[in-house]
Amino acid sequence: MTSTIISVGGDNPYDVVVGHGTLATIAEHLGTRVAKVLIVHPPTLGARANALRESLSDRYEVLLAEVPDAEDAKRVEVAAFCWGIMGQTDFTRTDAVIGFGGGSTTDLAGFVAATWLRGVKLIQCPTSVAGMVDAAVGGKTGINTAEGKNLVGCFYAPAAVIADFDVLDDLPRNEILAGFAEIVKCGFIGEPEILDIIEADVDLVTDPRSAEFRRVVELSIGLKARVVSEDFKESGLREILNYGHTLGHAIEHAERYRWRHGAAISVGMVFAAELGRLAGSLSDAVVDRHRSILSSLTLPIDYSLGRWNTLLATMQRDKKARAGMIRFIVLDEVGKTSVLAGPDEAMLYAAYQEVGV
Repeated sequence: MTSTIISVGGDNPYDVVVGHGTLATIAEHLGTRVAKVLIVHPPTLGARANALRESLSDRYEVLLAEVPDAEDAKRVEVAAFCWGIMGQTDFTRTDAVIGFGGGSTTDLAGFVAATWLRGVKLIQCPTSVAGMVDAAVGGKTGINTAEGKNLVGCFYAPAAVIADFDVLDDLPRNEILAGFAEIVKCGFIGEPEILDIIEADVDLVTDPRSAEFRRVVELSIGLKARVVSEDFKESGLREILNYGHTLGHAIEHAERYRWRHGAAISVGMVFAAELGRLAGSLSDAVVDRHRSILSSLTLPIDYSLGRWNTLLATMQRDKKARAGMIRFIVLDEVGKTSVLAGPDEAMLYAAYQEVGV
């Protein structure tokens, strides 16, 4: 099957290469000036990372940096570990970092590449559904702090993103389903065809070997590429990609990142839909559609009612807040978003009661 190339524009344009067997194209994107390559990967991908190293070793000096799984990777101590490897092996500005893993790994690898010598070449190779359609694509990098998620980071465009569906073969089904939260998000904010495909056959669309899976992934990446091309540093339009993320990130923080990102974002989207309904902009039918689609993917649509005060405090520190005012992306209808800035706490709590248990 041929690969699809989706271009991201802006000041530093790059391509997202999507399909089966696309990892074989990495050397083309690294080029001939690179001497050393650092592959940042989690323990679960050790064998695949070694195979990738061997495939590149005839052209480059390839080093491996094994980092913790999931959000445990996104700590300054782990970034310092990677910087240490680069310093000890004399990484120069013409060398490169490869992020090989899920969204947390690519977030970390991007931050490491952006900060070493104020920026070295970066190739992102996401190995999860969420990483392919979201985390690895937009040039956001970051690590977490005790106060919240992604509060430290920068915008840094990769040289390329290589999304190879073959690496999904070993992914547990619950990980694939969790990644679909970001795909559903894209459906609601701008690509309604995604929602129709999911509703038509949820088992088929979640099979990484199906044409339907490829279609919804490419639609999601295409949406993000268009948004990022117009607004790389999130000064306006790019905010729509945060649909469901304000509460979702707060849930992740409250759970000390034991919840999968997609599970938290799923609850966050239902909350945002309820908030839109209370604000008078969204119909009951669209809110119910959120619940139906996310439930069909076995994603959670509720959370503990007793955690509200903790979640509110975290949302008030969210990086999207302005002067202490919480901002939410809400829907006016499927495919049409708006910003709800500074809703009063009574409205927020009323919306949360609809997802609280």
